[in-house]
Amino acid sequence: MTPTERRVRFRQALEAAEVVYPAPVFDPVSARIAQMVGYEVGFMAGSVSMATEVCAPTGTGVLTSTELAQQVYRISRASDLSLVVVAEHGYGNALNVMRTVESLEDAGAAAIIIEDTAPLGFRRAREGHMISLDEALGKLRAAVAARRDPTFVIVGRTGRSLVDSIPETIERVKAFEGAGVDAIHLSGATTREAIAAVHAETPLPLFVSRLSRELEDRDFLAANGVRIASVGHLSLWASVQAVYDTLKALREGKTQSQLRPSVASPELMAEVTRQAQYAEWIEEFLN
Repeated sequence: MTPTERRVRFRQALEAAEVVYPAPVFDPVSARIAQMVGYEVGFMAGSVSMATEVCAPTGTGVLTSTELAQQVYRISRASDLSLVVVAEHGYGNALNVMRTVESLEDAGAAAIIIEDTAPLGFRRAREGHMISLDEALGKLRAAVAARRDPTFVIVGRTGRSLVDSIPETIERVKAFEGAGVDAIHLSGATTREAIAAVHAETPLPLFVSRLSRELEDRDFLAANGVRIASVGHLSLWASVQAVYDTLKALREGKTQSQLRPSVASPELMAEVTRQAQYAEWIEEFLN
């Protein structure tokens, strides 16, 4: 499946009257597994990229757009997922945003999310340190201008609801719509009231994340314009725990035979790594 085909499929999902819960992915293996179990859309959060590429916590701003693009390329090469990528604040000013859009488009992403937060992200947003509306609009207009494939999705993300009222969130959302974005990511929207209020003011599809119990109602989300609902970073957390437990057990004297029942089987590893497909290629092209 070509990058454009993945983007078209993702746009079709945004146009449908349903909520998509994308697979949280972070590397080629997690993306391959997501595809194997039936996902068509993947989601890679900024904090996940930070953790897996440079082993740093969210909000530190030490990841570069080049590192992110390389990660996206590896994931896109290994799977047919329509990958949604959080590019945080775009890694600099509006010109840096343009380069980030170009890089992620080339790497095969289906959608990019650009935030209106200061470089330290959520932490600074909670303290009220967010970029001005004018600066945010400059970044989003630059992102739209940098797009070469018209099917590539540009998403404007606002964390205004973390620090201000719903009316101020709506002000940003309507301004983002005017800048030409394809969708809106509501960061920190944890109530039905906030989502319903924003949906009443914009026809754009909405993305939400970090769902509260109040927002675990699929029917409510679909009826109020939500098309993508991120379920967090569970796959990364599960992987970290599994690796930690395995290495700790080995260090403490457990044997390979003792741990074998708790790890992936040879059959599963063969499917994840496309062993049968590679065997066909070897037979066809190397003999």
